[in-house]
Amino acid sequence: MPNSHTGSVAGSHKLGRVAAAYLQPLLELANERGLNLRTLATMAGMAEDALSTLQESIAAADYVHLLDAGAKLSEDAHFGLHVGERVKLGTYNVYGMILMSCKDFEQAFQQTMRYEGLAHDLGRSALVVDDVVTEYQWHSHYPQASRHLVESVFAGIRIFGNWFAGTTLPDAPVYFRHAAPDDLQEHHRLFGKEVHFGAALNCARFPTALLSWPVPNADVSMYPVLQHHAEQLLRQKQQAQQEGGIVAQVRAAISNTLAQDQARLPLIAQELLLSQRTLQRKLSEAGISFQQILDQTRKDTAIDYLLQTGFSLADIAFLLGYQEQSAFNHAFKEWTGVSPGAYREKHLARK
Repeated sequence: MPNSHTGSVAGSHKLGRVAAAYLQPLLELANERGLNLRTLATMAGMAEDALSTLQESIAAADYVHLLDAGAKLSEDAHFGLHVGERVKLGTYNVYGMILMSCKDFEQAFQQTMRYEGLAHDLGRSALVVDDVVTEYQWHSHYPQASRHLVESVFAGIRIFGNWFAGTTLPDAPVYFRHAAPDDLQEHHRLFGKEVHFGAALNCARFPTALLSWPVPNADVSMYPVLQHHAEQLLRQKQQAQQEGGIVAQVRAAISNTLAQDQARLPLIAQELLLSQRTLQRKLSEAGISFQQILDQTRKDTAIDYLLQTGFSLADIAFLLGYQEQSAFNHAFKEWTGVSPGAYREKHLARK
């Protein structure tokens, strides 16, 4: 009996986002083809300067429109495939780092299903495992989108998979729901000869034995730290989607940008598509300031990390966006009256 695993889908797809890192391959291809980013944004129904003043994320629906606009502007019938071909480790955001700390392909697939939403809300992965053959499925949140979306996803997986394995993976049958385009040369170059269209699902099939392949140069010691950090981000995102309030949205945006030292009012306002003045007004109406949310988010996150033995004080300082551990120590003592080390020692002793 096959075992089926699927990633959880949180929140409304209409509110879905695509991280700026996941958008980069599309922008890279657009630049290579000499496309004007203002024209590209306008054709996708976005503000003219949306791609030149990039935020931490864009609406998932806008990303789907950008794929079509890019294909039209560049006159590239395989624009989606070529976007996927430019995928890198950083494309997948935080969970890309987690993949590089996984011991084998099975664990990497599990983490993909869990944390895919930290990179994008375009769709979700599922895995159906049988004794001999395993089926990877990708369920699009935009089933009416053109073929560029799903083809970009599968091309990205193929390219990243080869890099991840440290070798060219064997060709595997790939199945797409959409009809076959006139020219299949690029599909065969990327996926091999077995590319099928008009299928019931978007999926790929490969020998189950592949799941036990080790990940070359995996830094498994970093897995607990990165996985815990990703869980924090996932909870914040889900909380913001469920609550919808401005405080929850700001807190989630801050959590997403702490480690990059981007948790500043102008950048968070831009991320939430608000002016600084409007954001400050909304927070004032909620009875709280941006600095209070930032401090509380840092404090809560720090305490959570301090209770996990896998995080050094230097790790925690970095994840909270501090350049120096001494700055974190000073801030934590102001919040709690004790140093981070003393807090950890006291509370872990109670366990």
